[in-house]
Amino acid sequence: MTELSLEELADIRITSVSRREEQLSDAPASVFVITSDDVRRSGATSLVEALRLAPNLQVNMVNAGSYTVTARGFANNDGNKLLVLIDGRSVYSPLFSGVFWDAQDVLLEDIERIEVISGPGGTLWGTNAVNGVINVITRSAANTQDGIAVLGGGSERADAAFRYGGRTESGISYRAYGMHFRVRSTETASGAEVDDAWYKTQAGFRADWTRGTDSFTVQGDIYRANKGQPEPGSISVTGIDLDLGQISLRGANLLARWSRPLEGGGELMAQAYYDRVERTVPPTFAEDLDIVDVQAQARFAPMGRHTVTAGGEYRYARDQLTNSDIIAFLPARQNLSWASLYAQDDIALSAATTLTAGLRMERNRYTGNEFLPNLRLSWKATPDMLWWGAVSRTVRAPSRLDRDVYIPGKPPYLLGGGPDFESEVARVFELGVRGKAGDVSYAVNAYRALYDHLHTQELAPSQTSVFYGNGMMGGTRGVEAWAAYQPNRWLRLSAAFTGLSERFWLKPDSIDTADSVAKAGHDPRHTMRLRMSWQLDESRDLDITWRRVAKLSSPDVPAYKALDLRFGWRISRALELSLGGANLLGSHGEFNDIGVRTEIEPSLYVKVLSRF
Repeated sequence: MTELSLEELADIRITSVSRREEQLSDAPASVFVITSDDVRRSGATSLVEALRLAPNLQVNMVNAGSYTVTARGFANNDGNKLLVLIDGRSVYSPLFSGVFWDAQDVLLEDIERIEVISGPGGTLWGTNAVNGVINVITRSAANTQDGIAVLGGGSERADAAFRYGGRTESGISYRAYGMHFRVRSTETASGAEVDDAWYKTQAGFRADWTRGTDSFTVQGDIYRANKGQPEPGSISVTGIDLDLGQISLRGANLLARWSRPLEGGGELMAQAYYDRVERTVPPTFAEDLDIVDVQAQARFAPMGRHTVTAGGEYRYARDQLTNSDIIAFLPARQNLSWASLYAQDDIALSAATTLTAGLRMERNRYTGNEFLPNLRLSWKATPDMLWWGAVSRTVRAPSRLDRDVYIPGKPPYLLGGGPDFESEVARVFELGVRGKAGDVSYAVNAYRALYDHLHTQELAPSQTSVFYGNGMMGGTRGVEAWAAYQPNRWLRLSAAFTGLSERFWLKPDSIDTADSVAKAGHDPRHTMRLRMSWQLDESRDLDITWRRVAKLSSPDVPAYKALDLRFGWRISRALELSLGGANLLGSHGEFNDIGVRTEIEPSLYVKVLSRF
């Protein structure tokens, strides 16, 4: 059996909440863990689709190659308040503070777990960790010492992948992988074909080894993709012919990490990575981006009641844009840097009560110094119940899209950048409980977030152009709840619900020209999910997932229901077969105006995995 029991799930060790290992049951945050078995049994074919398993995330498919992923609202801002990491490497783009999901993928069979935090994480992870943190953690090379070959195909896409792992005589564990997929184009509700078919090829490696008490990891990836570019819908520039072509994408990254345990339970860690991305989006722009990131952290052994974690990070980006007549980033070449120091102290007030106080000081090129404090209190009421509360301040620092963008690409400009754009600020108050009662585990989290300096499009004094400013404020409140019932080792039933209330308003001196208030509220008021995981016998399993998402507004997207099903059969230790069906209740849309909205159709998918 590979399905974890509720007791084993509570004992999962996570690192994203406190940047140190702790049991999930002791983590004072709204955190949901997607395990490797959850990913396998979901039938997901990509990393971003696997994120639908987290009830504290909202995943919207824009078209075949584009998604918005958010926590606690702001889907219409391209998910620019969510920090995403893959094995400790931050993948948000300084171009727009969001994530290009077409560039982020891993071999699903190599995922160890995905830790999803809804709520601020700025103290430990920095700016942009405003509404949540997603940390994708892959298995060490020592745990992937076999070879696998994967073939999959269905009505929407076709995949092929391999991975091979081994160990050298000097004790270095390694693996190498390659993957390729093609995704077919989608259609709108009217039956018109959307030009969004695409393909991607990716390969990479990982090596892990120890020397004495020191542990080392080196890993890297390289990828290339080509994708269609759907009609932009609401985007138009007078006098310019928008003759769209294919988007091309290529990139590579390399990461190295060292760690050493300290006597008494502490640890030293240092990490560095390089990330290279080339993206061409005709006829608007092309980007060459190089990022270098270096960070170090020390977790000291407990000193009386105190357990201190401290560290620093320096991130440097060289961003080169090729501008067009449609849009320009000025200056075309921009060197950006972020430098930060942070410290957090876990103070044991009693055997059952812990106070966590932390502060991060981060400096960026656009707004200077930012201060990101965090205060948390947790109380272990019983061995199976944890209460916690938190107060945090965090920010989204300006991106190039906020400061440097001009439309059209040559004067006179209709949009003249945002030369004085400030950081968006959030003050967040949270209260939660996590526990277990008999065969039921549960978590309930409530929050209230107050936002200031939110993005608007302001009318310039000349009244002939606009610029980006911070003319909006807002507030959100909501609840996130999930539970699982496992009467035996063979069956697990789970349910989840989220509710969200949003209110946004303009400041008295704002002259907003982009209906920013309506667009900021482009989020479902509630979502619901039911899931059944049933181990039919020692070789066959069945998973059924039902979800409902409330309607969106501005633009209007109707509420929808979706049913996904997966049947898996381990024919032998070397061969596995699975059959999946997605959106079996009928087609639906998830984002965009009706005229250009992708209609997500019911689909079938067959996958064969061979081990050697």
